[in-house]
Amino acid sequence: MPEHRFTAGVKFLARFGSVGIAATILYAVLAAVFARADLGFTPVQASLAAYGAAALFSYLAHKSFSFMSAGSHRSEAPRFLLLTATGLGVAYAAPKLFTVMLGLPLFVPILLTCLIIPALNLIVLDRWVFAGRGADRRGEPS
Repeated sequence: MPEHRFTAGVKFLARFGSVGIAATILYAVLAAVFARADLGFTPVQASLAAYGAAALFSYLAHKSFSFMSAGSHRSEAPRFLLLTATGLGVAYAAPKLFTVMLGLPLFVPILLTCLIIPALNLIVLDRWVFAGRGADRRGEPS
C-alpha cells in the first residue's frame, strides 16, 4: 500500500502548504492595511500586529485542517507560540548575520528564511506541537 501512503502524504503537504500560503497572504494584506489605514500604526507596529493575526490564523488552521489535532489548546498553543517566536527570531537574525555582518545580498537571508522556516515548522509542528494526535487524523493509514 505504498501508493496510498504516498497519496496521504501529498494531501497532507498540500493542506500544510495551503495554510502557510494563506497565512502569508493574510500577513501581507493586514500589514498593508494597518500601515496605510488611519489607525495610527507605525510600519513596525503594523507588521507585528499583522504577524500576530497571521500566527493566530496559522495555529487554528494547522490545528484543525493540516494536523487535525484534538489536543488541548493549553498544551499546543504555547508550543506553537514558541515555534512562531523562533521563526520570527530567524527572520530577524538571518539578515543581520548574512547581510549586515557578512555583506551578502539581501536575497540570501530571505531565501534561506523562506526555505528553513517552513521545513522547520513542518517538523516541529508534526513532532512536538501537534504530536498528540493520531496518525489516522492526518489521513494516513493506521
